[in-house]
Amino acid sequence: MDHYADDLADLIEHLDLKDIFLAGFSTGGGEVARYIGRHGTSRVAKAGLISAVPPLMVKTDTNPGGLPKDVFDGLQAASLADRSQLYKDIASGPFFGFNRPGAKPSQGMIDSFWVQGMTAGHKNTYDSIVAFSQTDFTEDLKKFDVPTLIVHGDDDQIVPIDAAARASKKLIPHAELKVYPGGPHGITDTHKEQLNKDLLEFARS
Repeated sequence: MDHYADDLADLIEHLDLKDIFLAGFSTGGGEVARYIGRHGTSRVAKAGLISAVPPLMVKTDTNPGGLPKDVFDGLQAASLADRSQLYKDIASGPFFGFNRPGAKPSQGMIDSFWVQGMTAGHKNTYDSIVAFSQTDFTEDLKKFDVPTLIVHGDDDQIVPIDAAARASKKLIPHAELKVYPGGPHGITDTHKEQLNKDLLEFARS
């Protein structure tokens, strides 16, 4: 995760970006947190964490609400065995909440997710499972000193809200937490109109 954050810092400095609204989705939220933890907020005006993994995904003695390590070991094993099927299973199941009663699966969303997954480097996505699940962002979140928006669905089966958004809110007391009732992990697609509205309102506030 340090590598992700440092790459982001290099890009921001190369483009000489200032007063930015730095927002990240899922693992990208961890990248935002680690960027602020390592590089500060001199170029950041506001931050956003969307369905984000911080503070810590994996279950530990100090993080009893996390997911068991076996879950992530299983993802890596499935990635090695048949990553194409893994991406189809995630997208058609928990990612967009298509496994819930009454859900209306979108083949377009499923196909888009699969294409994005298969386009990414296999080693990169395999290694990222450890990066996003075992990195502890607690100290990074404590360094957030800019207005911060946290958005999360309360039916997120990938990154459960209690161990993620609600725990992050406790570490960033000044943050604004918006909860989407019934929202899955992939609210960037399933709730895109509401999410765009909330992000724009926060950016302009």
